[in-house]
Amino acid sequence: MVSYVINNGPRPVAPATRERVLAAIKELGYRPDRVAQAMASRRTDLIGLIIPDARQPFFGEMAHAVEQAASERGKMVLVGNTDYVGEREVHYLRAFLGMRVSGLILVSHALNDLAAAEIEAWDARVVLMHERPEAIDDVAVVTDDLGGAQLAVRHLLEHGYEYVACMGGIAETPAVGDPVSDHVEGWRRAMDEAGISTEGRLFEALYNRYDAYQAALKILSGPERPPAIFCSTDDQAIGLLRAARELRIDVPGELAVAGFDDIKEAALTDPPLTTIASDRSAMARAAVDLVLDDGVRVAGARRERLKVFPSRLVVRHSCGCA
Repeated sequence: MVSYVINNGPRPVAPATRERVLAAIKELGYRPDRVAQAMASRRTDLIGLIIPDARQPFFGEMAHAVEQAASERGKMVLVGNTDYVGEREVHYLRAFLGMRVSGLILVSHALNDLAAAEIEAWDARVVLMHERPEAIDDVAVVTDDLGGAQLAVRHLLEHGYEYVACMGGIAETPAVGDPVSDHVEGWRRAMDEAGISTEGRLFEALYNRYDAYQAALKILSGPERPPAIFCSTDDQAIGLLRAARELRIDVPGELAVAGFDDIKEAALTDPPLTTIASDRSAMARAAVDLVLDDGVRVAGARRERLKVFPSRLVVRHSCGCA
């Protein structure tokens, strides 16, 4: 009877009986054994969250949003950082799935075949977030990355700049479902629409501000400094702004800058950063709801579920707007 009250079933309990059981639980200070419950149900109150690097503000804010959404559903979150290393991703997949988490939210960078096979081997609910790698067809919650990049580049071009350069990722085969690849593609499309060449105007940089700063020093010190630059991430844009200040280049007077992500620091840069935003809180709630709702994961079934959240332009001063 006590277990029926604590677990809300599987059999109904009369209201009067429920009240007596709850009163006894309170008087005795009883605490349910979560380990025993997990063994019986083969599920814990945990959600696994695997992200590339929580030190990057974007992923840190995303992890916080997921934790808040999970708390609203009575769940706790285990976080693993892969540092963009495939082996570490597989390590956390095995560890979290082996702990019988209620579900797994995966922010993967170019998910490899081994990780995809690991997911398919477990009867687990998995939701992809932010990225949708080609290696696995699963439920995903993403931003309109391509459309958002086009918004940012079109806005810069509307200021009358001759062209807009792009700070993308490191040159490699573009990964399907990779946001930065979509940002670069969105930049290309916006430039093509305007009849402007992109040749020689795509620059490589890692996603973080520190490496982007080093790359920006070279770009801005070159013989043909771009009049405007669209950065694939806000972290890159922050590194770029730091390099411009060091080289005494006025932003936006001599160089216009726009980013992507709208991390909280974007409003505090000098000048404040024009960027592309999406509703990370809503995305986190959607991911948690999907990973916990029954019927999301059916072993061996092919699903075509994709939740795309719109991007919006956040205009500040770095683009040249007053």
